[in-house]
Amino acid sequence: MRMQLKYWLVLVLAGLTSMTSAQETFKELDETEINFLFNYYEQDGDNGAVQGGRGTEELSNVAPSLIVNIPLDTVKNLIAYIGFDNYSSASTDRIDDPYLENINLSTASSSDTRFYTNITYQRKNNAAKVTQSYKAGVSVEYDYTSISAGYGFAKESKDQNRELSLSGMAYFDTWQLIFPTELRGTDGLNNEKQRQSFNFTSTLSQVINKKLQASISGELVYQTGRLSTPFHRVFFNDGESNIFLKERRTEKLPDTRFKIPLGLRLNYYLNDYVVLRGYYRYYYDDFGITANTFEIETPIKIHSTLTIYPFYRYHIQTAADYFKPFGQHELTDEFYTSDYDLSEINTTSLGFGFKYSPIYGLARFKGPFSKKTGKVTKFKSVEVRYADYTREGNNANDPGGGDLDAYSLSFNMTFTF
Repeated sequence: MRMQLKYWLVLVLAGLTSMTSAQETFKELDETEINFLFNYYEQDGDNGAVQGGRGTEELSNVAPSLIVNIPLDTVKNLIAYIGFDNYSSASTDRIDDPYLENINLSTASSSDTRFYTNITYQRKNNAAKVTQSYKAGVSVEYDYTSISAGYGFAKESKDQNRELSLSGMAYFDTWQLIFPTELRGTDGLNNEKQRQSFNFTSTLSQVINKKLQASISGELVYQTGRLSTPFHRVFFNDGESNIFLKERRTEKLPDTRFKIPLGLRLNYYLNDYVVLRGYYRYYYDDFGITANTFEIETPIKIHSTLTIYPFYRYHIQTAADYFKPFGQHELTDEFYTSDYDLSEINTTSLGFGFKYSPIYGLARFKGPFSKKTGKVTKFKSVEVRYADYTREGNNANDPGGGDLDAYSLSFNMTFTF
């Protein structure tokens, strides 16, 4: 049930990305490096899109993953990112409940598992200071399959103080259409199963002086095909107060979408112990959403082996042109949704993390490949990150609608061999 995961997926990926090196950058390694990551996420709210904007958004997710960075030689790396998400969602049980009130209903749609794999092959030309990356991936869950492929290009300046990177990705997604039980077989359903997304990203990074680094980035995203979720209900303003008799349809959105996110990142090294990391992002799409995101993270080295980092993130967005709360859409509307991720909201994320990384590692032992390679496995570091999330609705025609609370706990353990 992919669309149920939109909100937490953005938050979790933001956390996990900060705990691992970006795959766009070539990482020179003498040994194979493995990161074991684990995330637990939980949320609750009262505006489930399955129920037309009313009802539980309760969801929990367990997500272990593995990132393996293998140096094939001094200029070639192979990176594999493998994992799965196992989540339970109370609201998806309402797909099979036309009355939207049976709390004891339990169906196959109440939980699901998504498996995914992403592979990146990198080759660096040291003379030209150019890195090329070739990427492929696949993601599979009960009602959704996604295949992706992409290419990346990065060039450093001679003094290595500046880098320009360009990358493109294409995603080809296929739905297994699951409509709300009472609407199955009715006229007017959208039977489109395919969706394609094309992303182009450019980033310019510059070392300004010994204390300050900056980067600017721009992204163009074009999507076409099925952009609405087949099991999201929408209720209309038809004067009927009985919810079972009230006019309802499945969510309907345009079949194309164009997005433009722009970002600015600044890292300022205050002294040997404190770094200030700031990030700003502006977002626009032709659904009518504009958004601004501010983030600050402050790593503080309290010992040569221990770093703590409090962080704060604030996001504010306008509503899509097609969003209205429960029962407020007119029967003549061409497009309609009551998904509060597309409403006027602001979100905050507050948390902290720590990383323990002794010079000689936490432990050394013989691993499964020690006999073959003659190398000892080293447990290099452990990292923990906790974040508390709050979403507040700002919709004038639905005071209090859109509020949601969530938290996320992540671990990262790094080994080399």
